[in-house]
Amino acid sequence: METLTIMVLLAFLVVIAVGIIVLRDLLAGVVLLGLYSLVAAGAFVVMDAVDVAFTEAAVGAGISTILFLGALSFTKHEQKPRGHDSVTALFFVAVTGALLIYGTLDMPHYGSDLSPAQTHPELTQHFLHKSDSEIGIPNVVTSVLASYRGYDTLGETVVVFTAGVAVLSLLGLRRRRPEEEAPEDAPGDLPTVPDDEAEHK
Repeated sequence: METLTIMVLLAFLVVIAVGIIVLRDLLAGVVLLGLYSLVAAGAFVVMDAVDVAFTEAAVGAGISTILFLGALSFTKHEQKPRGHDSVTALFFVAVTGALLIYGTLDMPHYGSDLSPAQTHPELTQHFLHKSDSEIGIPNVVTSVLASYRGYDTLGETVVVFTAGVAVLSLLGLRRRRPEEEAPEDAPGDLPTVPDDEAEHK
């Protein structure tokens, strides 16, 4: 039953991904992206990866959707028609996808006895029994994310921060000019009159 549920959710992900590619309405695409993240979070929950599911739901369906809608407010809701698709870009996407799939072929199957969690049970027992005394955090998942694999978590944080900076730059947020570079009369203001002319008036 669990395998069937995962297969159905993965099929939904494929259908949603095709819909995102085909649609020209940007608002509908943003909604489908949020739905994609929610379905992916559901698949992670079924596979007992609750922490990953929480991150996917919060970042993918929550923050990312808000940022996309904010960016959409600066543009039109419909994608411009394209003259022709780039065959070179399609080729590189296909090659990259094939390489990613090839890189996962030697991984053990889901729930397999050959997975690292099964072949190295002493590591799992160490985390379960020693994390509270070594790290001082009663939650094992938190201790693994924050300490045992802290450098990996730091790298993920840097990636998220870099993506946030990139989104802000795409939204057109610019640094204000210093006062000496600012125009004397801002657009819409009345032109300033020198003091001697003001006295004659």
